[in-house]
Amino acid sequence: MLVLGGARSGKTTFAERLTMRSGHRPAYLATAQALDAEMRDRVESHRRSRAAHFATIEEPIALSKALIAAANHHDVIMVDCLTLWITNLLVAGDNVAHAVDELLATLMALQDVKIVLVSNEVGLGIVPDNAMSRTFRDLAGAAHQRLAELCDDVYFIVAGLPMTLKGEAPLVQPPPKSDA
Repeated sequence: MLVLGGARSGKTTFAERLTMRSGHRPAYLATAQALDAEMRDRVESHRRSRAAHFATIEEPIALSKALIAAANHHDVIMVDCLTLWITNLLVAGDNVAHAVDELLATLMALQDVKIVLVSNEVGLGIVPDNAMSRTFRDLAGAAHQRLAELCDDVYFIVAGLPMTLKGEAPLVQPPPKSDA
């Protein structure tokens, strides 16, 4: 499954619900790197919030290897998020296209494990003003297209609401309404 959406669209919350409904031994494979104090606080907050529901695996670069290892112990794995992973690969100087090829091959090999991929849709805004940002946008867009072709279900989240782009409509409950 592929869950796309903009920043703060509700895609991770939706993917978490989808993941918890999809298996009995869920894993949360996080790709974020805590490179500054704000990100360390954010990562720690996320760890605490999901600790009761998921086994957490943190891997910023070797996503395919982490998925293969996690598949030995978990029946559903949520990956959050692919755009951070692509960023990590770019910064490390790795070949993103090759890593995406490897990820696709891994997903095809892990047919017995449900995998929920979360990623930011970054191609809906203005054209970035620098070469690295344009490269990132292009690589993310190409990866999304290839993954969407492979995945059985693809969802696009806007304002917390899922739109089914491919496959079955999700059977997850919407978040409770707040008084805010």
